[in-house]
Amino acid sequence: MGSLQRFNLALAANKAELQDLEPTRAKFDTMVGQTQDTANRQGALLGQKQDLSKQLRSQIIESERLANVLRKAVQAHYGIRAEKLAEFGLQPFRGRPRVVQTTPATPGTPQTTPTPAPEQSTTQHPTTPAVADAAK
Repeated sequence: MGSLQRFNLALAANKAELQDLEPTRAKFDTMVGQTQDTANRQGALLGQKQDLSKQLRSQIIESERLANVLRKAVQAHYGIRAEKLAEFGLQPFRGRPRVVQTTPATPGTPQTTPTPAPEQSTTQHPTTPAVADAAK
């Protein structure tokens, strides 16, 4: 931009000597002016874009906070176990799978293995407490 403006000033300063180039020089002067105006508008819009970006980030943060409050309110309204929560994109609480202690392979090293709940299991390991209690 700077070189175009300097060239335009040099042409304007010497327009008496360059009379045969006057129509083209006038068109060039207009184009340089339009280019400068466009660059100024772009700079203003860039600043405005940055302000809008800050505002957008702030609004997103506030929206997320309000959404968290509403999620908790929906859970309180329907209950944490209600399947209706899935409609809101929330995970209903369905419990955790039971963890059953098994006898360690080598003495002194405890091992735990997750096993399904008894109502879901068709067979149980002979060392589980349910089988030991049933055998008594």
